[in-house]
Parts: sequence; C-alpha cells; structure tokens
Amino acid sequence: MAVYTDVAAEDLAEFLESYDIGELLSYKGIAEGVENSNFLLHTSQGAYILTLYEKRVAEGDLPYFLSLMGHLAERGVSCPQPARNRKGEVFSRLAGRPAAIINFLEGMWPRRPNVTHCSGVGEALAKMHLAGQDFPMVRQNPLSVSGWRPLFELAAARADSVQAGLSDFIARELDHLEANWPDDLPVGVIHADLFPDNVFFLGDKLSGLIDFPFACNDILAYDVAICLNAWCFEVDHSFNVTKARALLNAYRRARPLSAAEEAALPLLARGAAMRFLLTRLVDFLNVPEGALVQPKDPLEYVRKLRFQQNVAAISDYGITPAGCAA
Repeated sequence: MAVYTDVAAEDLAEFLESYDIGELLSYKGIAEGVENSNFLLHTSQGAYILTLYEKRVAEGDLPYFLSLMGHLAERGVSCPQPARNRKGEVFSRLAGRPAAIINFLEGMWPRRPNVTHCSGVGEALAKMHLAGQDFPMVRQNPLSVSGWRPLFELAAARADSVQAGLSDFIARELDHLEANWPDDLPVGVIHADLFPDNVFFLGDKLSGLIDFPFACNDILAYDVAICLNAWCFEVDHSFNVTKARALLNAYRRARPLSAAEEAALPLLARGAAMRFLLTRLVDFLNVPEGALVQPKDPLEYVRKLRFQQNVAAISDYGITPAGCAA
C-alpha cells in the first residue's frame, strides 16, 4: 500500500454519496507498500479501505480481482469484500483513477514472522489454491517470465548505480530462467504477492488474506516459491529452514505437491526472486516526486536470488521430497 494520488476531502465525500456505507468522518493515507494509493476511511458505519489503482493495475483487470475475493469468501477463505455502490458496481473512478472500497479486515500483519505464522500462511495459501479451482475468470500473469526482460530493459542502464555489476548479474540469470522455465506444472488462481503485510493475524491465528491486485492464473507452485522468499528469510538475510519446513509441510497437508512441482521449486524460487528484484529495481529508480511511498530495497532480492541459485533440491528447504521415506 502507498499513496501516489492525493484525494481532496470534498471529492471523497462526494464519491461516498454513491455508497450506502455512511458519512465520512475521517480518512488518512497508508504509506506502506509500493503499488496503489490506499486510504483508511472511517465512516458513520465503520472502517473501510479505499484503493485507487495505479501503475501496473489495468482497469480492465479489476473485475477479476474483485470477483475473486467474493468467490474465495464463499468457499471459506477469509479475505476483504468490495462494497457495491448504488448502481451495483464494485468500482468506479475517483481523482482520475479506478477506485474501489473494501471492508476493513481485523488483524495485524506480522513484522517478524515466526514458525506458527509460516505454518498458517502455508495452509491458507493451499486452501486459496483449492478454492480458486472453479473460479471461472482467467487473467494471465503479466509479471511472469515473459514479462521480466521488458522490466529489466526499463532499469538496465541505471542498474549498476544501485550495485556494481548488477546489470550483468540480472542478464545472465534471465537467460537461465527463460531457457529453463517449466510449462507443464499445475496452474490455477494464485495470489502472486502474499508477503507478510498482506496476511493478517489475530495473535498467532490467521485472520485473512488481503491485497489481490496481482492475483492471476499461473503455476501454483510459483506462488509457494514467492512465499518461501517472502516469509523464510531473517533480517540478517539468512534462510530459516525451520520456517520453510513449517510453511511447506502445512501447504502439503492441505494440497499435496506433485513430484514435478517439488523438483521445480528451487527454479521457481529463483524466478520469484527475479520478479521482485526487477519490480523493486524499477520502482527504486523511478519514485514519483512528492509521492507518499517508501520504495523497497531491490538488493534484498539480489541476496535472496543468490541463495536460491545454490539450492539443489526441495530437501534444502528442510523437507523430504514426495514419495521418499521420511
């Protein structure tokens, strides 16, 4: 979450007149995150999140994201629900941007995820994948392997200003990923951005998944790889095998991974690291002037990518491969 586009109080009050969620009492921008403009609203009927969709989110994709949240909730996955305006629409426009209001989900995201958090997110991710099996809409992932080189081209000329040799490092890794990326693994609805700040907990109990603008149809195990990178590294950049084991075992209990998925997981984790390295690098080099946003460090994902390059098999993540004796 972030704020790129400011919203005047009078414009917001007028916008809310088309909804049955009460009168505006207060609102404030949410600075965390990097993609869209987000505001916490308090109305006479409760708390809500207003999102103005920017940058990588196309307006034509909004029905997919917003319908998906309703579909998942009907199948027992806790996630926010969009409010419909008096015309029955789940989004309209505000300040020149597509905008939606979703209900406020109780809980806090874990600043320092522990093993219990990692187990909870593994189980929740698997259940989300299962719940999405009969979702009828399809959205291809614009940030999968075919989209990485165009992103790199946006940053290649200045990449070495962030770290010496970074441009060559990325180019060589892209060559490897493009040549070896799998095309025969199970696919379905993935969240594609399930970082700790997109998972809420009440104590150690997971209360819900949020922030679906990157949801799409892609390799299910790729979503697992994203979570390995996001949840299982410590602040000193070391990989925590205990957390990885908890996440993967919880996922496998709800949705067993095939032998092919497990064999591909180290490569998928390299790709997941590349995806977030590139988007962070582009964002880091192109922060809009005056935006209330905190760009994230792309070098964090350089370090994670270097780790994943040295992973030989899923056993390096602390678990026994499928079909092998414990």
